[in-house]
Amino acid sequence: MGTPSDEPPKRTLVFTYGTLKRGFSNHQLLQELASTGDASFVGAAVTASPLPLVCGPYRVPFLLNLPGEGDRVAGELYAVTPRGLARLDDLEGVSRAHYERLPIAVHLAEGGSARVDSAVAYYAHRDYAAELWRRSGGKGYPEYSHAVADGYVRRKDRPQGQTFLDQIRIFVSSQS
Repeated sequence: MGTPSDEPPKRTLVFTYGTLKRGFSNHQLLQELASTGDASFVGAAVTASPLPLVCGPYRVPFLLNLPGEGDRVAGELYAVTPRGLARLDDLEGVSRAHYERLPIAVHLAEGGSARVDSAVAYYAHRDYAAELWRRSGGKGYPEYSHAVADGYVRRKDRPQGQTFLDQIRIFVSSQS
């Protein structure tokens, strides 16, 4: 009989919809986590319910926790260890109120579109989600594709001297 330390770490299913997806700028973090055994690709997935997916400043994607608005959003599902989840939380600015990690239900694209109710996703923080939806004119995207991402600016290439929250505030207060 093994000790609890012999058990593999519990994994959290994480739905990615933007720059963490394969072929996008932050996917390298998931590749790094996969190389250390802290993340594994589960499959393509789509949200079980419509949710708004919008672009904020610098074409940064945001999923909004406004159920019933928007479209069913396409993305990818990963199984992530606690160590990997901490790295994703850091990237997504959870402690800085950029995004918040909340439950989401998705359907896997393969295998008869099995429903997964136990996943999480990084949503735009509630402090500005409704403003992003208003700023987008109540129109979202069913997928963060390369065409939608056109014009995306990586964090290191954005103007320094403003926090990301400052950039969001400026964006939502500007005209579209």
